[in-house]
Amino acid sequence: MSDLSYKIELFYDGASPLCRREVIFIRRLDHKSRIKFIDISLESFDPEVYGKDISTFMEIIQCRTVDGIWIEGVEAFRQIYSMTFFRSLVFFTRIPGISHLLDLIYRTFAKNRLRLTGRCDISKCSVGKHPGIGL
Repeated sequence: MSDLSYKIELFYDGASPLCRREVIFIRRLDHKSRIKFIDISLESFDPEVYGKDISTFMEIIQCRTVDGIWIEGVEAFRQIYSMTFFRSLVFFTRIPGISHLLDLIYRTFAKNRLRLTGRCDISKCSVGKHPGIGL
């Protein structure tokens, strides 16, 4: 995929089995190569290039438009899925009530995702190359 063809960058944790499965699924749906996938768990990833630290990227899913606008949480999923076959379903995620419920579910999941995906022990959570971060 040419870097000139994408419309949005999706920052994801490639060390997370759940995130990897989601990205594989999204890649299959991204027939027009509109999404640039950036794995924040890679040794070569430098969060400072984006003016952020790794903790910020690990807290919540984020994407960035080609215009430099940062989008996070459920809205990031909406933006990503709006570029795929599921774009017609995105409308329903904006309905009041459904929108609030999705935000609550995602915030709860994001706060606990390392533990839920088996990346925590008794004392801390491991985030690959960034083991000092206890999320």
